[in-house]
Amino acid sequence: MNKKLLGTLSLVLILSFISGCAAKTTGNQDNGDTIKVGVNYELSGDVATYGQNLSDGVLLAIEEINKNGGVFGKQIVPIKVDNKSEDTESANVSTRLATRDKVVALLGPATSGNTKAAIPAATQNKIPLVSASATADDVTVDSNGNVREYIFKTCFSDSFQGVMMAEFALNDLNFKNAAILADSTSDYAKGLSKAFKETFTSQGGKILSEEAYQAKDTDFKAVLTSLKGLNPEVLFVPGYYEEVGLIVRQARELGLNVPILGADGYESPKLTEIAGKGVLNDVYYSSHYSPMDDAEEVVKFKKDFKARYGKEADAFNALGYDLGYFFKDALERAGEVNSEKLKDAFASTKDFKGVTGTVSIDENHNPIKSVTIIEMKDGVPTFLKKLDPK
Repeated sequence: MNKKLLGTLSLVLILSFISGCAAKTTGNQDNGDTIKVGVNYELSGDVATYGQNLSDGVLLAIEEINKNGGVFGKQIVPIKVDNKSEDTESANVSTRLATRDKVVALLGPATSGNTKAAIPAATQNKIPLVSASATADDVTVDSNGNVREYIFKTCFSDSFQGVMMAEFALNDLNFKNAAILADSTSDYAKGLSKAFKETFTSQGGKILSEEAYQAKDTDFKAVLTSLKGLNPEVLFVPGYYEEVGLIVRQARELGLNVPILGADGYESPKLTEIAGKGVLNDVYYSSHYSPMDDAEEVVKFKKDFKARYGKEADAFNALGYDLGYFFKDALERAGEVNSEKLKDAFASTKDFKGVTGTVSIDENHNPIKSVTIIEMKDGVPTFLKKLDPK
C-alpha cells in the first residue's frame, strides 16, 4: 500500500469518524417528505393487551393528523415494531428505530421495565422517547436523582398513584388498617407499595402485613388465608391484571371480602375474564381515563375510536391517542423535524389538552395531571371520582 493510498484511506476514516460523531451529537433530522416516528410496543407476549391498545390509540391519532394535512405539510409515518414484552427485545427495537430507521422520536414502550430497557439507545442516539404508561419513578429520573434528558412520560408516576390510593383508603373509605400483597419481581409493584405504605402510615394508618408473590404465580390461597387471619380493613395489591384477577377470585372464595385497591395495572378487559364478573366488586384502582367522562373531546374520541376499530376505547387506547397528538403538538412547536428541538419542545409542554386530561410537563419530565378512581361493579369498570394532586 503506497503512502498516497494510505493517506486517502486515513482521510476517509477520519471523515467517517467525524460524520459518526456528528450524527450522535445531533440526533435525527428532516430526511424527506415524511416524518418517521418509532412505535415500540408490546404487541405480543405477557402484556400484549397494553401494547396493542396503546398502539391502536397512537395510530388513530396519526391517521387523523395525516388526514388533516400532517405536520409541516409532511405525512407522519409510524414505524411499528413488536418488542414481544421482553426487555432485551425492547432495547433492540429502540436501537433499530433510532439508528437504522432514523426516526425523530420514539413512542412507547408500555411497561416501565420495557421502557427502561429502551432508554440507553434513545439517550445514546439523542432521540427523545415518550411513554404514555410507564409509571415507574425512575423512568425519567435516574438512581442519582438526575433527570434523563431525552426521556418523558405523559402518565403519572407509581409513587403518585400509591400516594393517591393511600389517601383514598384513608379519606374516602375511612380505613386505618391495611395489608399489602405485591409482586416482588416487579419494579412497578415495589414503587407503588413503597409510596402507599409511606403515605398510609404517615397519616395515621397501620400496615398489618406486607406479603409477596412472583409474576406467573397462580395459587395465592396460602398467603390470602394468612392475610385474612389478620383482619385487615383493606388489601392493597399493586400488580398486573393476570395475577390480580386470580387474587381477587381466590380471596373471595376464601371469604376475604375486604375492598381491594390497586393501580392502572388492573386496566384490562382480561381482569374481568380472569376473576369472573360475580366476584369483581369492591375493587378500586387509579386510572388515567374514564369513558363516562362527558367532556366534548372524550365523546368525540370514543365515537371515532369505535368507528375505526369496532370496539369501545379503554384507558390505554386513550393514552395512546393522546401520545400521538402530544407528539404533533411538540413537533409543531419545535418548528422543524429535528430530534434535539423536539426534545426541548417536549420539555416545555404546558396545558396540552388531551382525552386523559390537561398535561403540563414538570422539571422531572413527568406530567402534572389528575387521577381517576375506577370502581369495579360486577366486573364493570365504573367511574367513581377524580382526585387532584395537592
